[in-house]
Amino acid sequence: MSQWITVCKLDDILPGTGVCALVGHDHVAIFRPYNNADLYAISNIDPFAKASVLSRGIIGQHENELYVASPLKKQRFRLKDGYCLDDEQYSIAYYQVNVNDDGTVQVKSN
Repeated sequence: MSQWITVCKLDDILPGTGVCALVGHDHVAIFRPYNNADLYAISNIDPFAKASVLSRGIIGQHENELYVASPLKKQRFRLKDGYCLDDEQYSIAYYQVNVNDDGTVQVKSN
C-alpha cells in the first residue's frame, strides 16, 4: 500500500541540487532544479554502477527535458519519469513528490 512519507523541509534542498531519502525500503533521490518550482523524485540507485549515488549527480537539460547525470558513469536519467536517455533498458523508478503548505516535502512510496 502506497503512502506519503515526509522526508525533509523544502529549504533543506538547495536549488540546483538533490538529496537522498529512504522512502520505505527505497533509496530515493529528490531534486530541486534552478528556476523551477517543481521537485522531482527518482531512484537513487545508478543501475550501471549499482550504487546509491544519483542524488549527487549534475542536473542538466536537453531539448527542454531535465535530467540528472550519474556522478560515476555519466548516464543521464530524465527527472520526470526515470527514463535513461542513454540506454532505455536501464530506466529507473520515479516517484510522486509534493510540498505541503508548511514547506515539508513528501514522497509517495511505491
